[in-house]
Amino acid sequence: MRRMLLPMTLFGVFSMCALAESYSGKLLDASCYDQQKKVDSCGATSSTTAFALEVSGKVFKLDDAGNSKASEAIKNRADRTDPSQPQPKEIMAKVDGTQKGGTITVENIAVQ
Repeated sequence: MRRMLLPMTLFGVFSMCALAESYSGKLLDASCYDQQKKVDSCGATSSTTAFALEVSGKVFKLDDAGNSKASEAIKNRADRTDPSQPQPKEIMAKVDGTQKGGTITVENIAVQ
């Protein structure tokens, strides 16, 4: 019995880690999207506090920790350091995390 318990426990732990997925798409202002239901007019900005991610036509909200990480990532992204470059209208992001009920629990976010 003990010989089976250790492999089963390890399998359970590793399967939990495998649940994290990667999502890539357009970062949105979740408050704007909730009101207007339009992806095109609700792009995220540096003043956005609640974020969503549009992935292949589906919109997922980010959890509270994800909102904090996204806000910090937008404020620190590389293209903000050169004021002579025009700011892109769309902010793209890659989010690693797990999705449940339309909300992504964010482990890591990279803003492009």
